[in-house]
Amino acid sequence: MNTRTSAAGRPSGPPAVVITGIGVIAPNGTGADAFWKATQAGDAVIGRITRQGCEHLPLRVAGEVRGFDPGTLVEERFLVQTDRFSHHALAAADLALDHARLGRADYEDDPYSVGVVTAAGSGGGEFGQRELQRLWGRGPRYVGPYQSIAWFYAASTGQVSIRRGFKGPCGVLASDEAGGLDAFAHAARAIRQGSRAMLVGATEAPLAPYSVVCQLGYPGLSVSDDPERAYRPFTDKACGFVPAEGGAMFVVEDERAAVARGAPVRAELAGHAATFTGPGRWAESAEGLARAISGALREAGCAPEEVDVVFADALGTPEADAAEARALHAALGAHGRTVAVTAPKSGTGRAYCAAGTLDVAAAVLALEHGIVPPTPNVFDVCHDLDVVTGGARSAELRTALVLSRGLMGSNSAVVIRGRHP
Repeated sequence: MNTRTSAAGRPSGPPAVVITGIGVIAPNGTGADAFWKATQAGDAVIGRITRQGCEHLPLRVAGEVRGFDPGTLVEERFLVQTDRFSHHALAAADLALDHARLGRADYEDDPYSVGVVTAAGSGGGEFGQRELQRLWGRGPRYVGPYQSIAWFYAASTGQVSIRRGFKGPCGVLASDEAGGLDAFAHAARAIRQGSRAMLVGATEAPLAPYSVVCQLGYPGLSVSDDPERAYRPFTDKACGFVPAEGGAMFVVEDERAAVARGAPVRAELAGHAATFTGPGRWAESAEGLARAISGALREAGCAPEEVDVVFADALGTPEADAAEARALHAALGAHGRTVAVTAPKSGTGRAYCAAGTLDVAAAVLALEHGIVPPTPNVFDVCHDLDVVTGGARSAELRTALVLSRGLMGSNSAVVIRGRHP
């Protein structure tokens, strides 16, 4: 992902891949500005699940995107074909493209130069449940034709590309929750291979009754009914994670192309690496995550001590949190005990594949503002980490490390460099 500089000061190697647009649909705000204001303030918005049909289920609290009206953001012909997770993606894509000032005039001469890559873990559960209820309750004649595609993990990639006329390289990541970060590596590869721009990200909507029932089998799921205590990673009160919906989409481009068209360069995607350690093997995940961190730093040409802030995966179970702490100690050495660590998701919920993309959005904004956002609802940290709690921390930030792990054993790390003046 990185661009290296020769001894003469001239760029060498592949061009830098940069973020020029950020679109966020999150439990704590719609749009990058609202999201950052709430994240910086440490707003905790986890609350009781209000979705119809979930009242009797053991999962009591989650991070809902409240007040989201897709009908005001997306055309009806796309809404009827798609699930809520794709509604989030379509709306976030619009925000990212507007943010990047990337319009049809910028690619209508070559629509094959722009592509889309997303990740999803839950798929279209709400749409799928509704159509299956019609099937069993009223018969096959009452099942809509879009049942065959709306539930599918690739639906968001397909619908975003169709709606916007993007005909370049498109794909969907099915690499566990870590896929949200892995998608950036796929987008960067497409840029290096000649694409003009890529729309990349992940959104989720796992709070339909069917989706909730599927999640009840996850050992790490928190079933506490207290929104302030249900998700407390890195503490001795850790009892699991709280799920969330929403997510983020980004425009990434070759830096030279972005500068040439006057686009705002927000940050550089400097490095990425991924490993796999198997489902439920949290003790073993420490080595796997450490390898991913080291690989991302190596690709970025970044020394461990250059990392200024870590956006942690923060699963919220004692074993997984301890493994993440060991991974940071192993990969960053002594710096792993002093670098600022934060997990804003403890205030919004852990949105599966979209959790990593929301952390990337928060990391870019943190680099721009020189502020490390706090970890809501977390007070007494029981691991040897400098977790930012209580309130935001001002700091000179140049490099951020974003981490993600999946319940099935994937580990991913992304290094982001600030590009603000």
